[in-house]
Amino acid sequence: MSFRHDALYASRRSPVLADNLVSTSHPVAAQAGLSTLARGGNAVDAAIAAAATLTVVEPTGNGLGSDAFCILWDGKELHGLNASGGAPAGWTPDRFKGRETMPFRGWDSVTVPGAIAAWAELNDRFGKLNLETVLAPAISYAEDGFIVSPVIGALWARGADMLSDQPGFAQAFMPGGRAPRAGERFRNPGQAESLRMIAETKGRSFYEGRLAEKIAAFARQHGAALSEADLAAFQPEWCGTISADFDHNTLHEIPPNGQGIAALMALGLLRHTGVRDLDADDPRALHLQIEAIKLAFADLHAYVADRDFMTYVTPEDLLEPGYLADRAQLIDMDKAQDYGPGAPRHGGTVYLTTADASGMMVSFIQSNYSGFGSGVVVPDTGISLQNRGAGFSLIPGHPNEVAPGKRPFHTIIPGFLMQNGGPKMSFGVMGGPMQAQGHVQMVLRTQLWDQDVQTAVDAPRWRFVRGRDVACEQAMPAATRDALVALGHEITVEAPDSAFGFGGAQLIERLDGGGYAAGSDPRKDGAAQGF
Repeated sequence: MSFRHDALYASRRSPVLADNLVSTSHPVAAQAGLSTLARGGNAVDAAIAAAATLTVVEPTGNGLGSDAFCILWDGKELHGLNASGGAPAGWTPDRFKGRETMPFRGWDSVTVPGAIAAWAELNDRFGKLNLETVLAPAISYAEDGFIVSPVIGALWARGADMLSDQPGFAQAFMPGGRAPRAGERFRNPGQAESLRMIAETKGRSFYEGRLAEKIAAFARQHGAALSEADLAAFQPEWCGTISADFDHNTLHEIPPNGQGIAALMALGLLRHTGVRDLDADDPRALHLQIEAIKLAFADLHAYVADRDFMTYVTPEDLLEPGYLADRAQLIDMDKAQDYGPGAPRHGGTVYLTTADASGMMVSFIQSNYSGFGSGVVVPDTGISLQNRGAGFSLIPGHPNEVAPGKRPFHTIIPGFLMQNGGPKMSFGVMGGPMQAQGHVQMVLRTQLWDQDVQTAVDAPRWRFVRGRDVACEQAMPAATRDALVALGHEITVEAPDSAFGFGGAQLIERLDGGGYAAGSDPRKDGAAQGF
């Protein structure tokens, strides 16, 4: 099939076609990845270079204290890496007794960060260049500074308003007492030094060396539970993938503790609907996708947790074809509904993707969770720490109830599409609960409705919120929104700058004749670049 681009929606961008590609949410990070490829690196080296640079230039969504997940095609087979950390040993349910929900900010939202271990593990197993070379662009931007971009500037100001009182935040991210504005230069020499130590020790300093000591000492100073022992015990997991078919395509996701299983469930449900008979922007097609996501999310929040703790309802139970076929019967083509969970047992995140001429493709995501995460920044290191602990439940007996060493429920998910046994598309959609919903929308637009990757990214998006509440972008036609209202959906129209609620997508699709096509989301500052 020859490549075709139909600019159906308003966009500033065209798809980028090349043999080597990097697509990220920030053009400087894309350039860091591309220059690494040009120096002889492969797609994994490029992904790490871009990811490290994003911790510098997009601190609003990730940092050295992030978690990460990766799915990669090494040219012969698919691999899945879970680099999300567990709760500190001191996090028993009693520590949070009297609270209804987990803390959302501060030290008591910080689990063991995994992103640095992901970089080191990927570099060691699949990289061609040493880590010092791969991290050199990020070190340079931290040391010499970078010019703050428009979207990041707005998110930075929003984060500063909320987090200025968190330990270490103002010192690190509010020079002169305020957030830097778009067009201003920002330097982070402490982060540059941390990146050098990470490069020199292949990441071990973060878990067993000087950086680990600084993190743990700052935690003790503030009465937090995270310790040297918690950091030293962490190891990323080569976890493989879980998958679901839709016609001749197979979507792969990281297994729980992530929400990728919801995208698989939704596709499995849609197999049993009439979505194939509808056009991409037909309100009834949107309705069916929304209803499928509702059903998937009902089970997601009831049953999904760290895989080791899903002992009653397993991932296999949730993806069992007969169960999904039965649940799909609940979808009414003419009416929106509010679903509860089924009974499967009868009895600010950053995303990037890279691909190289050898055939290697990487789908990589890392995140501090909410904006700057916990708001905690270890002094003089540039290490901002995620708030993934907020993903735990405090409901006694819930599979996601907080416990020592346990991994919390995660929203960040990389996606990877296989077709007829070969790699087809590495992709992701940043943005909390939008991610699984975005995966479904990207797969259907590119594969069922034959839209190119940039057109699929540009299309107006919807986001299921709760009950019958659905948020839509302003760009969605009024007639489409009215049709959804007539079906019983309660529609809220959100402005383009409304806290990044519709995510940011990056896609690379393998072309039948060789090479790739990449799309990058105009909702962010990012870019797809190639040669």
